Amino acid sequence: MTDSTAIAGAESPAVPSFPIPRKCPHQLPDGYARMRAEGLPMQRVTLFDGGEAWVVTQHSLARRLLSDPRLSSERTRPGFPAISPAERAPRPFRSLTEMDGTDHDVHRRMLIPAFTVRRIQELRPQVQETVDGRLDAMIEKGPSADLVSQFAVHVPSMVICRLLDVSYDDHEFFQALTQRITQDRGTLSADEFRQAIGQIHGYLDRLVTEQEREPGPGLLGLLASERVAGGTLEHGELVSMALVLLVAAQETTSSTLTSSVLTLLENPAELARLQADPEMWTGALEELLRFTSVADLGTRRVAADDIEIDGLVIRSGEGVIIPNSLVNRDPAAFEDPDVLDVGRSARNHLAFGHGVHNCIGQNMSRLILEVSLRTLFERLPGLRLAVPVEELEMSAAGGVQTLTSLPVTW
Repeated sequence: MTDSTAIAGAESPAVPSFPIPRKCPHQLPDGYARMRAEGLPMQRVTLFDGGEAWVVTQHSLARRLLSDPRLSSERTRPGFPAISPAERAPRPFRSLTEMDGTDHDVHRRMLIPAFTVRRIQELRPQVQETVDGRLDAMIEKGPSADLVSQFAVHVPSMVICRLLDVSYDDHEFFQALTQRITQDRGTLSADEFRQAIGQIHGYLDRLVTEQEREPGPGLLGLLASERVAGGTLEHGELVSMALVLLVAAQETTSSTLTSSVLTLLENPAELARLQADPEMWTGALEELLRFTSVADLGTRRVAADDIEIDGLVIRSGEGVIIPNSLVNRDPAAFEDPDVLDVGRSARNHLAFGHGVHNCIGQNMSRLILEVSLRTLFERLPGLRLAVPVEELEMSAAGGVQTLTSLPVTW
């Protein structure tokens, strides 16, 4: 057995800083490309506060580590790899994604019935109606638009609001806060982040209280009437569930939608394959998820015990970061990984994570993305960029990686 510290130290003369910003939503940052080229399964990186963590570069190793119960998701554990000052801010809740063991399993089981493939597919007519309505509004104002602000942020938000029974009348309030919490996380101070989290937590706290008094037809009302009233779920726990579903699911889906549109516009031959054979959209979506991997830094853990794997050692208390876009471009897992191939079988990508913490909302996200992309390119087959691609701007490193706007015309 070999200590991984010795391996990384021998091969890497300098420990790179992390996170590494993207300049393009569908291309690896230069820093990731260098890590991949060096061929090491893990490398040390330096975080904003001078601490260090391991970055996993190999797809197979990432899958095995994410199935290892000795890696903890609890952010309050010493050594958990925070990637910005904002993440050091205390929070008024503990979300499902930050739980281990029995706590995680119990809370996850409460949500599973609402997110099965069958239940989500029942929402297809509603999702199609939402997509058509947003496109109608965008086309009416056309023939140009910002696809982010006029389409991509609205569709997943409207679907999730309907699922939860949250009034969409408040969308400007919670969408602005969602962006600060997710996209802008890397640029916020701890106080700014705490304030943003506090605002949206307070909003959802009031909403859950209303659902407890008079349960509505959505998921929150169901959990309030069955779980909170029955004593198997606390009020604060339901608030934290609502926050994760409203914030994380909405932002990652809208960001993936935007990045996928640009990726297809930048790969016209692959887009033409989909337009010629719409039956390919379902499989192509997995390739787009692999290729864009917008929730790049969401998969982070800390070792709760020493872990020996492939002759390497991760010591107890050491942080582990699994950048989705890096492991999803591993040539050992995907042939020609930097090439978009909408006919590729890419179901084993890690865009939704892996193991017990795989994204519970992935079926809903897939449905929204598939309907949105297929309908968008069917109704606007001549869609194209309205500005040079070099003028597009990415969100700051440290949060969900996405385009801040996407001007298009048709």
